[in-house]
Amino acid sequence: MFDKILIANRGEIACRVIKSAHKMGIKTVAVYSEADRDALHVQMADEAVHIGAPPSAESYLVADRIIQACIDTGAQAVHPGYGFLSENSSFCEALADKGIAFIGPKTKAIEAMGDKITSKRLADKANVNTIPGYTDVVKDAKQAVTIAQDIGYPVMLKASAGGGGKGMRIARNDDECLEGFERAANEARSSFGDDRIFIEKFIEEPRHIEIQIMADSHGNVIYLNERECSLQRRHQKVIEEAPSPFLDEKTRKMMGEQAVALAKAVDYESAGTVEFIVDPKRNFYFLEMNTRLQVEHPVTELTTGIDLVELMIRVAAGEKLPIAQKDVGINGWAIESRVYAEDPFRNFLPSTGRLIYYRPPDDDDHVRVDTGVYEGGEVSMFYDPMVAKLITWGDDREQAIEKMRTALDKFLIRGISTNISFLAALMAHEKFITGNISTNTIAEEYPDGFHPGHLPLKDPETIIAVVGSMVRKYRDRAAQIDGQLPGHRRLVPADWVVVLDDEYHFISVNPVPGGNDVTFDGEIYAVRSNWEFGEPLFRGTINGKEVFVQVARNGQIYRLSRGGTQSDAIVLSPRAAELHRLMPRKEPPDLSRHLIAPMPGLLVSVSVKEGDEVKAGDEVAVLEAMKMENALRAERNGVIAKVHFEQGASVEVDDVIMDLD
Repeated sequence: MFDKILIANRGEIACRVIKSAHKMGIKTVAVYSEADRDALHVQMADEAVHIGAPPSAESYLVADRIIQACIDTGAQAVHPGYGFLSENSSFCEALADKGIAFIGPKTKAIEAMGDKITSKRLADKANVNTIPGYTDVVKDAKQAVTIAQDIGYPVMLKASAGGGGKGMRIARNDDECLEGFERAANEARSSFGDDRIFIEKFIEEPRHIEIQIMADSHGNVIYLNERECSLQRRHQKVIEEAPSPFLDEKTRKMMGEQAVALAKAVDYESAGTVEFIVDPKRNFYFLEMNTRLQVEHPVTELTTGIDLVELMIRVAAGEKLPIAQKDVGINGWAIESRVYAEDPFRNFLPSTGRLIYYRPPDDDDHVRVDTGVYEGGEVSMFYDPMVAKLITWGDDREQAIEKMRTALDKFLIRGISTNISFLAALMAHEKFITGNISTNTIAEEYPDGFHPGHLPLKDPETIIAVVGSMVRKYRDRAAQIDGQLPGHRRLVPADWVVVLDDEYHFISVNPVPGGNDVTFDGEIYAVRSNWEFGEPLFRGTINGKEVFVQVARNGQIYRLSRGGTQSDAIVLSPRAAELHRLMPRKEPPDLSRHLIAPMPGLLVSVSVKEGDEVKAGDEVAVLEAMKMENALRAERNGVIAKVHFEQGASVEVDDVIMDLD
């Protein structure tokens, strides 16, 4: 067994590998860029080596520096995590030349499966079901249109070296094919240094279901069941679960056996994932094979009881798999939510900044949090926007969902925008609850992005009871510290009006031991809590049921978040409420004549110049941030009056890129 390993990665996956290595008694070496000097994985490792500037092309993707770090620290093996160099065969060969083990598959498998065109041909040869399509490299956009017409729309344009949703576009007509080819090629070139594109038929109402495999160097290959990964946005997975609510035992076995056959065809070793597209009739087709650990591996670990990282390390050290296929079972249900630094209320644009609050729910038998950040740390613009993976386990799917809802309510992050409210909304969505999902679900349900109105507040009574109890606590304190004449006592009224979503609710709040009784619409809500002033998370019970509500106070306005909803409440005296109804509403300013940068990033292109006429929806610029290209479009018809930034410029959030007349 190895004495010391180096983790050639960052963030939550680096922290995850370090945990398993330490559990095995193995020392660890972290590598870090200048932006990650104070990162959590650096703090957790036994040693850390600086490898370059913040851009990944100057640090985490520089193989020579990582190999030198191994030599300098005496690391005997490298775990690559996922992304970066995890599927780079030349890196694997360079390590072997120095006598350093690669904790992953051999070069043959990486090269065969890393190229989507080659992998599809090999899958055909191994009798694995494949999607109809054109498996040669597409020369240009014009040829892409011709091929797409032959296959029949809709088609999927995919980067041959792609992954993680990069370099992928769906095209339903010639115009979308032309534009999609350029976008996919540009993203592929930027992310992988390889702009080759191929095309295949797009399966309607598809599910994305993948099989986890594990193989050793002694010819043993097993599959560890499936993961349902259909809830995706822009081809990026958002929520995963194991097992799939759609598969039956027969289909699971067929998919697993085909995944094993493909692994054996390329002499696979280590952990790997064979991804399939599954249609509504449970017909399944090979999509790709990821020759690395997957982001969503924790749901497999929680339902099988197997530490995949530990097995990867043991296999790399030459050990045999300790289990056979007959030993693999399914214990309960697990769900993973990817917590991203992005603003769902601004069409999921990336968010960067310092974590003023970062307080995840506590790990226990039902909750696991894999993360690479900490309170006071910074989310950088240079890397993937993932903040954490929140995983819950239950005896069945219903319990796992309920545990996830509670955990999301308790997950407190301030200083950046996150998608937690969106994740909570998905957990409560009827399609997810019933398991009636596909890779199109999010695009269909939220075509214009997400906002709180998509999930009506099902229990406004909880929000009203909590805010009423909080206001009473504030008023009681004010009465105690307010200047009073000797012998006089300031009384706090019991009756208040809560203005919630422009509706006026009359309540009565009466203190009792341990909290307050809040009367609303003739019902008494027994609010019991140890909440103290300034705490951003309200923990307590209402009528004996545990509740968690995230709260923030700004003067008279209380912002409360729970179950995916965010509500602003104002608490007034009855007389003040009467006057409040008469107050005019201030209209928001019209910003449609400005194109404003929604996030910090690099202007990849500016497609208009001063004097050009544009129509609402026309693309006028492309902004790259957190490894993704984002098309910026005109909000209305007009003429470009002024262009403030040119192609290649770096912009900050809210910078005005151009003006329209």
